[in-house]
Amino acid sequence: MTENRAIPEGWNFDNSYARLPQLFFTRQSPSPVRAPKLSIFNEKLAASLGLNVQALNSDDGAAVFAGNRIPEGAAPLAQAYAGHQFGHFTMLGDGRALLLGEQITPTDERMDIQLKGSGRTPYSRGGDGRAALGPMLREYIISEAMHGLGIPTTRSLAVVTTGEPVHRETELPGAVLTRVAASHLRVGTFEYASQWGKVEDLRALADYAWQRHFSEADAGENRYLSLLREVVRRQAELIAQWMHAGFIHGVMNTDNMTISGETIDYGPCAFMDAYDPATVFSSIDVQGRYAYGNQPYMAAWNLARLAEALLPLLHDNQEQAIELAEKEIAAFTKLYQRHWLAGMRAKLGLFNEEEEDESLIEELLELMEKHSADYTNTFRTLTLGDSEESGLFGTDEYAQWHERWQARRGRQEEPEASSHQLMRDSNPAVIPRNHRVEKALEAAVEQGDYSVMERLLAVLANPYAYSPEQAEYAALPEPSACPYRTFCGT
Repeated sequence: MTENRAIPEGWNFDNSYARLPQLFFTRQSPSPVRAPKLSIFNEKLAASLGLNVQALNSDDGAAVFAGNRIPEGAAPLAQAYAGHQFGHFTMLGDGRALLLGEQITPTDERMDIQLKGSGRTPYSRGGDGRAALGPMLREYIISEAMHGLGIPTTRSLAVVTTGEPVHRETELPGAVLTRVAASHLRVGTFEYASQWGKVEDLRALADYAWQRHFSEADAGENRYLSLLREVVRRQAELIAQWMHAGFIHGVMNTDNMTISGETIDYGPCAFMDAYDPATVFSSIDVQGRYAYGNQPYMAAWNLARLAEALLPLLHDNQEQAIELAEKEIAAFTKLYQRHWLAGMRAKLGLFNEEEEDESLIEELLELMEKHSADYTNTFRTLTLGDSEESGLFGTDEYAQWHERWQARRGRQEEPEASSHQLMRDSNPAVIPRNHRVEKALEAAVEQGDYSVMERLLAVLANPYAYSPEQAEYAALPEPSACPYRTFCGT
């Protein structure tokens, strides 16, 4: 790395969150680390943010991304929020993260720049405020894969090693992740305001959220009801996209549901292999609360908590406020189902709508579950049209379903070529397979070899390409007697 202190880094900070009531944050600087070293740097994302890639791909950049040097215009703070964690309400906050500020991009977007693993804060609750390299690289991989899939997500700008160990069950290399987000406003932020703030604080937060994320929407006669409606709408679309991709978040607590509609927190998440709605990867989700098939229901539950927090703003009469809130939350199920059906039709190359489409889709999913068919590869195979006479594809049940599906495609006006292209655009050829992610992390953390991770990221950047080099990344892992488990390391 070379010194580039003389070259402007391109930071263009504003700090609108810091202008909220003091209740919502604590000003604090990151804790410096011993020997920051840039492990991976997202040059394309940096350029889109208006940052100087050359200047930041340096020792100076590593110092910024580690928290050793505060860039000009930044005003570091830890955000306060609460949350229902596995159904239990608790006070939370940024226990190991600091918001540097909001980067104003060349296209006039406002993006949070947050350091994750930057040291203790008043909200650390006994934690050390640090992060290990493996989980930070994992968030980098999965968040960038989600971006490639076209699913709204926070992004990863950089990971630096700290030169200091962190102590978990064993001693691990420490790291700091730089996360980029439309904002870090959460359902839990509103729960916190409702529980510990005054109505004026809650109103200030709601006004801020509206202005930041929904200012172009129609506020109607009741801005706060419209705010709830817009969050419901975005979450209905987001959760449907998760389901289309076979993504399991793993920790859908209310502090991990954003107001912006972005996916956030890539701790115990993973992508499903064999289709099973009961699939759980998280080591701590022993009851299956956040299983794949439960995600739509848990999203509605979380949104109901947001609605409860907003009640004082919805109407002066509590009964009428509850009635208004219930109506908006009830709309989630229909919105989600509409988005889910539309996406599943696209995955099957269907442009128009027919009454029997849902049963056609459900029948395929039931066959996939019965035969433990891989979720992603089943749709990949349907897209390529080269199914082998084995497993699901070798059964009479599938042959009958396939005949129904082909007849259904034949009843639409669009030509077969258009239907095939719709399927290619809707069914990824690759996802971040759990075994591939683990191999990339092992090489990077244990051997300092980032080439495995870089190749994986290159393949995941355009998952709909159906390129020859993607074929090996679509291969399933070897059978294992041990189910794959993920942990809340991030």
